[in-house]
Amino acid sequence: MPRLLSRSGSRLALLAALLSALAGCASPPVFKNASPADPPPAEVALAPERYHGIEVVWAGKILGTRNLADTTEVQVIAYPTDASQRPDQSAPTQGRFIVVLPGYVEPLDFPAGRFLTVRGQLQGTRVGSVDAHDYVYPLLQEGDLHLWPVNFPNERARVRFGLGVGVGLH
Repeated sequence: MPRLLSRSGSRLALLAALLSALAGCASPPVFKNASPADPPPAEVALAPERYHGIEVVWAGKILGTRNLADTTEVQVIAYPTDASQRPDQSAPTQGRFIVVLPGYVEPLDFPAGRFLTVRGQLQGTRVGSVDAHDYVYPLLQEGDLHLWPVNFPNERARVRFGLGVGVGLH
């Protein structure tokens, strides 16, 4: 009987080591030294003067791109970020915002439906509309931007493990 307990103990230790190693495989944040809890766009839209000039990291899905004379605006529907600052589509949306990029940006590089994470400084708001409703969009002056792969969010780590039961004969 002590031999079975020894095997069980070593199996548990192996399983604990495996789970610990898998936890170490988590992706690091896209932008280091970012605030862990940024206000969501919907909250900023309610009191933009309170947040003017602060840096945030927001993520979401691109809704459209519009080139202007000196800048390009990318409209985004926001999702909360996970620990790696990836947009978490399993959570409710957090409002909309506009990323302001300098100069001309090729709209095909920022197509509707593509996901991004952006770090930038809040620079006021703009009133627009969503369908027949007025909408206040926070304006985010882009500092750093990360476009997720085209197949995001289907591209996930493919680490799998299983547990089995074996029968030993002596």
